[in-house]
Amino acid sequence: QVQLVESGGGLVQAGASLRLSCAASGRTISDYAMGWFRQAPGNEREFVAAVNYSGKSTYYPHYVKGRFTISRDNAKNMMYLEMNRLNPDDTAVYYCAATTRPLSGSYSHYAYWGQGTQVTVSS
Repeated sequence: QVQLVESGGGLVQAGASLRLSCAASGRTISDYAMGWFRQAPGNEREFVAAVNYSGKSTYYPHYVKGRFTISRDNAKNMMYLEMNRLNPDDTAVYYCAATTRPLSGSYSHYAYWGQGTQVTVSS
């Protein structure tokens, strides 16, 4: 099975950009569609972005569409999340995840998860 490790989180001001990375090991990520989720204190885990096996198809919810970009590099076994125009509502722990489904925004479809990286956006 695949192991996932996120990095790149931090404290930024509103309007700033941040790039998260997800490093995979154990198996090649080309076997999986991948996604990013986030969870703020007291909230349920929330879908942020998904990318299919090849990287040619992506899927975003309305609250990040146009600001966030998901990408993957199967040769490096890496996935990324470029986040622009951050605002305090984006503050959360961000998780990368892998699924054998083709492309999904559903939390329950993802079997493999990283440990998360904290993103804090100050106003």
